[in-house]
Amino acid sequence: MDTFPLRPREVFEALSATVVGQDAAIRELSVAIVKHLVGHPAPNILMIGNSGSGKTTLMRAIEQFLASRPDLSHSANVIRINANVLAEEHQGYGRVVLGRLFANARTILGTDAALPNLLRSVEHGIVFIDEVDKIRAQVSGQPNVRGIVAQEALLTLMENENVEFETNGMNFAVNSSNVLFIVGGAFEELYEAVFRRATIGQDVAPMKPIVVVSASGEVREELPFHLRDYLKYEDLFRYGMTPQFVSRFESIVVLNDLAESDLARIFVEPEASIFRTSRAYFQRFGIDLQITRGALIAIAWDAARQKRLGARALRETFRRVIGGLEFDPADAGSHVITVDEAMVKQTIAGREQGTPRPR
Repeated sequence: MDTFPLRPREVFEALSATVVGQDAAIRELSVAIVKHLVGHPAPNILMIGNSGSGKTTLMRAIEQFLASRPDLSHSANVIRINANVLAEEHQGYGRVVLGRLFANARTILGTDAALPNLLRSVEHGIVFIDEVDKIRAQVSGQPNVRGIVAQEALLTLMENENVEFETNGMNFAVNSSNVLFIVGGAFEELYEAVFRRATIGQDVAPMKPIVVVSASGEVREELPFHLRDYLKYEDLFRYGMTPQFVSRFESIVVLNDLAESDLARIFVEPEASIFRTSRAYFQRFGIDLQITRGALIAIAWDAARQKRLGARALRETFRRVIGGLEFDPADAGSHVITVDEAMVKQTIAGREQGTPRPR
């Protein structure tokens, strides 16, 4: 019997090079992906994480990693879809997923591939659905028909052994119960509701503020709230995810809130990081962009204060710092530009005083 050419550790190491600060989630996803590819039962996964915590980046990283492995091309039929698109699909709703898997199978296996092989690829596909929190069954206490229909459609896909779909004018039926679904969402109001419950001590001991000292010596108070410590299934039901839908996810993964050290790494380490991308831009004009450790710490500290933005806060802060130089690189008058701590702190102070952002 041939051994399978992929181990969860390999997936973990590849994803960790792109996604920072989410090791526990990456481990769980790595095991699920490999289990699915080798034909073992794998859990559908629901990822919950603040905006900028890495959900979409993680989905893209898995998709790109599997696409980079020719030895897995026949077993890795992966598609990614936004839940809003799914809810807008009036000709079959969730079944559009199967049509996309079929089209992807033809790309992978070739347009002349035998129909049984194409359908087998569909039946063992991997589906990433982003912003799944947007298909809640109720909004502000009122029924949300689009969300209800989309959840029911996905529920049918996740548990039905005979789902019909149409593509290129032909009808097919497949067993979709073996498709692996990995869905993610920010669940903003869920965070707020659970945070309120934890703050007032409902069902739990009330939180007490702690003092946090940043790497740059800045001091601030924070409430040590982590959603995974307080989340209950009832919270998801109240949010608008139906019990039947939630029950199809054997694993609920709550992503970490990114710490200051994580944000500093995200800013410089990944291949497509904000700093590397900006550095490549300046290199086009013969300029070497550098950053001091103090500036890096100051940017990460500022982003860490904006709890609900995650890595997106890094981009907002840095764009304010570098915006004028990006507009006219030649005006710098040097072949080297160094972003230092004073530049960053001046930018942060200007923002807080209402100084217009550089254009």
